[in-house]
Amino acid sequence: QVQLVESGGGLVQAGGSLRLSCEASGRAFSGYQMGWFRQAPGKERDFVGAIGWISGNTYYPDSVKGRFTISRDTDKNTIYLQMNSLKPEDTAVYYCAARTGNLWRKEARWYDYWGQGTQVTVSS
Repeated sequence: QVQLVESGGGLVQAGGSLRLSCEASGRAFSGYQMGWFRQAPGKERDFVGAIGWISGNTYYPDSVKGRFTISRDTDKNTIYLQMNSLKPEDTAVYYCAARTGNLWRKEARWYDYWGQGTQVTVSS
């Protein structure tokens, strides 16, 4: 059974940085894409970026491009979301997700497995 466990959330001031981790277990993840999403209260779950498990290629929406970086450590079965120059509007619960396939997908419905989420709060 696939399990995704996020960690690293917390409170940070605007302009600061935070690194989230997502430890994956339960199967081999070759052929998977690992995505990060976020959801603020009363809003939809938004795509933050994704990484190919084997290739290490990444894909970001314009809203975070240049500020957020996704990486992975296949030996540790862990992916990371490095967030820099954080803004109050980045405040949300951040989720790690996994799906099979080669095409980049931004919609949450394409992802099969989800973590429980970790809260990120950016104060002004």
